[in-house]
Amino acid sequence: MTILTPVTRESLRQEQRRHWSRFLRRHPNVYGDTPSTVALQAQRAWESAGIQRIVELGAGHGRDTIPFAAAGLDVVAIDFAAGTADVIHRRAHAAGVADRVAVIEHDLAGGIPLDNASVDGCFAHMLLCMALTSTELLHLVDEIHRVVRPGGIVAYSVRTTADAHHGTGRYRGDGLWEHGGFVVRFFDRSLVDNLARARFDILTVTDHEEGDLPRRLWAVTMRRR
Repeated sequence: MTILTPVTRESLRQEQRRHWSRFLRRHPNVYGDTPSTVALQAQRAWESAGIQRIVELGAGHGRDTIPFAAAGLDVVAIDFAAGTADVIHRRAHAAGVADRVAVIEHDLAGGIPLDNASVDGCFAHMLLCMALTSTELLHLVDEIHRVVRPGGIVAYSVRTTADAHHGTGRYRGDGLWEHGGFVVRFFDRSLVDNLARARFDILTVTDHEEGDLPRRLWAVTMRRR
């Protein structure tokens, strides 16, 4: 039986911030040091477009942040989980790329704390499909458009409606499902198209799998108009 639980911005956001903080503290190397396949694909797109400075949303412990910096990119890494900034700082120093990495602990539901058109690109590996209400999701995409310069490349991944977890678990309202304490939104193609609207040109949408389930993902690259 599906249990409906009302979702509010503040309660959901704070609940998930606490959950992710605990999870990442208890599992400091849960995602390893190898960059995600989505990150490698994004890096190839950025190289061909001459991208130099990016913002990474939902950076976690820097699994993709450090390889981006090692490849010569300047990275502003943002995550809302407590302690992630310290971990990324340590990893960046250990890898000798601290001069290319800036880290901000920040809740992105409140916007991206960067100036207009201040980065060449944006990366968000499974951040857009996490516990954001519909209103917050649309606002965050507006913010991505604001901080990325015209012609810049945005690369993001999301779990799709083909994922084994879609439509299962505890329904939290507003299209969000909870599995093991993690709240997720599953994307269909119409949502991908709607987020681009008239402000981004979608360049590629590719299928990916990650993890043991495995999670079914789309990796999307867009050019900011």
